[in-house]
Amino acid sequence: MAQRRYQRGHLFVRGKRRKNWVARWWENVIRPDGTLGRVQRSEVLGPVSELSKREARKLLEARLRPLNQGRCRPQSIVTFERFVQDKWLPVVESTQHPGSARTYASKLRCHVLPAFRHKPLNQISRYDVQLFLAEKQARYSGAHIHGMRALLSKILAGAVEWGFIEENPARGSRVRNRAPVRPRHILNPTQVQSLAVSLPEPCRTLVLLALLTGLRIGELLALRWERIDLLRGAIEVRETFSEGRFGPPKTKSSERRLALSATGRRILEAHRTRCGQTEPNDLVFATRRQTPLNPKNLLRRVLRPACDRLGLPPVTWHGFRHTHATLLSEVGAAPRVAQEILGHSDVGMTLNVYTHVLPEAQRDAVEKVGDVLFPNVPNSAATGQNAERLVH
Repeated sequence: MAQRRYQRGHLFVRGKRRKNWVARWWENVIRPDGTLGRVQRSEVLGPVSELSKREARKLLEARLRPLNQGRCRPQSIVTFERFVQDKWLPVVESTQHPGSARTYASKLRCHVLPAFRHKPLNQISRYDVQLFLAEKQARYSGAHIHGMRALLSKILAGAVEWGFIEENPARGSRVRNRAPVRPRHILNPTQVQSLAVSLPEPCRTLVLLALLTGLRIGELLALRWERIDLLRGAIEVRETFSEGRFGPPKTKSSERRLALSATGRRILEAHRTRCGQTEPNDLVFATRRQTPLNPKNLLRRVLRPACDRLGLPPVTWHGFRHTHATLLSEVGAAPRVAQEILGHSDVGMTLNVYTHVLPEAQRDAVEKVGDVLFPNVPNSAATGQNAERLVH
């Protein structure tokens, strides 16, 4: 560390028609090569017509006090782009789930880098972040903009953690509306049964197991027979398949042991009888060459056509996971239990994002409220006027 130097700064007037007090001082910084240096900073304190020289000097002293007391550590003057490319991306690519890394790369390339590419890290302000989000608001959904904000905050949090800047300017920024781009389609039990009957194997078993367990599609495709205990009715999640390669589950909470229902056991026993590859290390759902099935091809060639024939809403693999979470709530499963089954790190994710309300459950709920409030009113259209009189 360089020796701390006490300084009083320099105060002067700038401008001809509109004169302003301007402060100038020196700050220690970390150069892009990692060495310590000093740069000159300047800041407009206010118009001369509103601030006396004495008041301007007090503002400058207040600005310099943390520097003179040694409470401000040197910050890096590396640009946002160079920090992302040289420091942040290598860490993300080696530690993040491939799907998450791909999502980050897309938002980074299309939105975040063009806005902050040449700006030094220590000059990105809260105003810059909020202005960036406000400009995106007119063209993109709230959920998409929230993803941009989350990515920018994650990058700047890394810069804070690694000592490049002192605070994260993206923390506290807000996005007006976080509604999803497309509504999430949740199947009710009747729709699930209709869909299952119309599907060929092995897609039928894959869909049913997704609905019965809530496993992610990557976790299902990486499932091996040695991880299934049909005798005790349990499944261990220790691996996932994404972006063409096997790897650890998405998060630490995703490594879990799930109870398997009697229905799920029967479905898997029948599937084990049909398939010819049942060695402990063999994949449960695989091609003849023991490679994982292609979820996109199954969705496009099998699932979507079946939904079109049955008049069902278009489904997704992740939609089955949402359906399972919703059914857990309908049968009265505790939030903590649902969190462990789904492998979420935060119970808020389970409740606020994955748990939906089926129309039938909503109707039953309001009917029960009506029965509690007016237990003696017959439930028929003929007595509607009497019920209305009771209410009023």
